Amino acid sequence: MFDGAVVIQSRNFKSIRATMPAATSPVAQAGVGLIEILITLFILAVGLLGVAALQFTGSFANKDAISRTQAELVAQQVAERLRAAARPAIQGDGIVANDAYFSSDNYNFSGLSCAGSHPYKCYCLSRPGGVPNCEGGECSEVDMAAYDGWALSCATVQTNPSMTLNVSCDDNNGGDADVCSAGSRIQITVRWPVNNSANQQYTLNARCNPDSGSSSACVYKDITL
Repeated sequence: MFDGAVVIQSRNFKSIRATMPAATSPVAQAGVGLIEILITLFILAVGLLGVAALQFTGSFANKDAISRTQAELVAQQVAERLRAAARPAIQGDGIVANDAYFSSDNYNFSGLSCAGSHPYKCYCLSRPGGVPNCEGGECSEVDMAAYDGWALSCATVQTNPSMTLNVSCDDNNGGDADVCSAGSRIQITVRWPVNNSANQQYTLNARCNPDSGSSSACVYKDITL
């Protein structure tokens, strides 16, 4: 009788286990959907466009920064050359520089010509024949002004071939023989053209753009001898 009870319990266990539903296994996803690929490509394209725009804007900013730094150096060099070339005024008190230092013919390679397109390579790798040789010999004040004008013009276009140099004087005494009398204000201007872009706008200085329609940036220095 004891053995029969065991058999009955064993049969009941088998029947219960047979009636239990089989466990369902999860279905794994295979591959990536087309929409997910398109979204990924769109995000990547937007990111690449942002990087390209940043590099484009940065190139403009770097070029302007280099031009401005060089212009500051050139303006300081002009002031030093003028003070080194100054002599006592014939009329009145103070010191003056030779009139040739304020002539536009001595700057920006005026009157010189070459076959190349880059002014520094054309005029500055060797001294042109029209420039006085003041490196080893004696020069007059006029010749020294022409030589200094050439050397300063070479420094102006060294990093930016579009830069120009202008040295002028607001003469305070028109009655004497000097173009720039003692105590007059000397204006040194180094100018270069700029272009506005979609990501960078220049606020143009009226002093850098005396002519209507021009678009230039500049560094200017006012000194008295």
